[in-house]
Amino acid sequence: MSERGAASSDTDSQRRRGGRSPAISRRAALAGAAGLTMSTSGCLSRFRNIVNRDDIEQLSLTITTLPADGDRESIRLAREIAAALETAGVDTAIEMRSNEEFLRAILINHDFDIYVGQHPGGLDPDFLYESLHSLYAEESGWQNPFGFTNLLVDDLLEEQRETDGEERRDTVETLLEALAVEQPFIPVCTPTEHRLVRADRFEGWADGHLATRGGYLGLEPLTDESGEQLRAVHMDARPSQNLNPLTAEYRDRGTVTDLLYDSLATETVTADGAHSLEPWLADDWEWIDESTLVVELHPDCTFHDGESLTASDVAFSYRFLADTALGGDGSPAPSPRFRGRVAAIDEVEATGESTLEFAVGVGQEVGERALMVPILPEHVWRDRAAEASVRGVRVAQGTTEAVVSNNFPPIGSGPFQYADRSEREHVTFERFDDHFSLREDVDRPEPTVDELRVQIDPRSTSAIQLLEDDAADVTSSALETYVVDDIEESDDVELVESPSWTFYHLGFNARRAPFGNPRFRQVVARLLDKAWLVEEVFDGHARPIATPVTDEWVPDRLEWDGEDPEMPFLGSDGDLDVEAVRAAFEDAGFRYDSEGNLRVRQ
Repeated sequence: MSERGAASSDTDSQRRRGGRSPAISRRAALAGAAGLTMSTSGCLSRFRNIVNRDDIEQLSLTITTLPADGDRESIRLAREIAAALETAGVDTAIEMRSNEEFLRAILINHDFDIYVGQHPGGLDPDFLYESLHSLYAEESGWQNPFGFTNLLVDDLLEEQRETDGEERRDTVETLLEALAVEQPFIPVCTPTEHRLVRADRFEGWADGHLATRGGYLGLEPLTDESGEQLRAVHMDARPSQNLNPLTAEYRDRGTVTDLLYDSLATETVTADGAHSLEPWLADDWEWIDESTLVVELHPDCTFHDGESLTASDVAFSYRFLADTALGGDGSPAPSPRFRGRVAAIDEVEATGESTLEFAVGVGQEVGERALMVPILPEHVWRDRAAEASVRGVRVAQGTTEAVVSNNFPPIGSGPFQYADRSEREHVTFERFDDHFSLREDVDRPEPTVDELRVQIDPRSTSAIQLLEDDAADVTSSALETYVVDDIEESDDVELVESPSWTFYHLGFNARRAPFGNPRFRQVVARLLDKAWLVEEVFDGHARPIATPVTDEWVPDRLEWDGEDPEMPFLGSDGDLDVEAVRAAFEDAGFRYDSEGNLRVRQ
């Protein structure tokens, strides 16, 4: 089922499970490997300079990011980073792209030098497996968009999947220390999310995180009118343009997907960040041995079109997400989303109408997280396994209709079903009255409104005005940080603050020189005064970070303590120490010309 299982031999598995050297030795090996790479590279560069100096030029790069109406913080962050690089002698340009164009360039085409944006992250560090494993360096999606390859890091990524409890925690700590050395991307900060809500129309806003399905279920309408419609305002038009759960360009955190499509398990997250993994479409599950998980579905579930949802649809969903061509293309064509989760499952078999047996190739902690993928109706998606055909567009080999379809109308089994849309204006959903959560014998948060209307509005200021004018109930997008301090709350309108597991970062395309050089990445990391950027760019509504996981996973040595403990800023209060920067690049094997330009081989 999974490439990991196919690619790893029994000998490899034994090597990963036993005979490990101490964590400090592993970290030292990584640092040594980085040093060996750079020292060799530096010697070769000096030799080549003597032989032929004609192709040694100033380093020029482009930062790809979003415009202000796509993500104001990203473009402001990109400008500050560009200024730091220019100060360091790097010729730097900024390229702004729309949300879908940005994600297509980064995740699908890998067409960038470096980029600045938000990573979807995760509440469990296993998201790093698909984000950084070298198996995925050429795939599309959030699977290793950096093209980062490091066999020692691969080893740790695999080990943290195969272990549980304290052993896993120790492995994750070693992994994070390795990433702090390698800097495959530079984590900058985790934003604090703020949303405005109408407290006079609904109660229960703090019971579920508004970036998850739980934030929109179980709300208590306070008037008959509010029970008829929940009015959300969203600052991203993409849900009105595409509702395909598999596309990387149109899906970020998957909130809309989770309302349209059920998953076997759900991450229950409260506004204060407390979270747990619980059954959803699965009535329950049980481990019958270390690698076999039996799942029992709620009985008599249906899709939005009235067709029965059975264990066969669940088994199909896992096979399809692993290979959207269903074996028809010769080599697998995995979904650009959910790749890492389905890779945890070696095999899935429907053993009854509502019973499944999963052969799990990882530890139980990660294995259970594999239950959080959308369940697709086989009768709708099987025909999308065909090779994609888009008039006037040359489609890459291995691309299926499943990936390029806009999926209107979407047919899922979730608590809301699609009603209608007007592109860039709204998308509207209706309560699915046959949803299992509405049964008296089922204790799950349920849809409490007849309709969910998502209005598209591109700016925080106008979205806030809609709330204040009682034309909307919730800003489903997090508000831009610059407006937060000016919001005036009242008895009717409240500001809901919640933590985020997403993080802003600078990503390198390691497929291109010099971004594949860890010494180069390390120096760039030291050009960023993260604490200063949080104040200047995010108006203080973020936390600077040295590692990209949630607080409970951060080892003591990598906790933020006024500065990045591994990559401290080369300067103070946002101002670079130019001499220290030049010395750092020269120590890394690079050189400057007489005009202060950083030189590299083109």
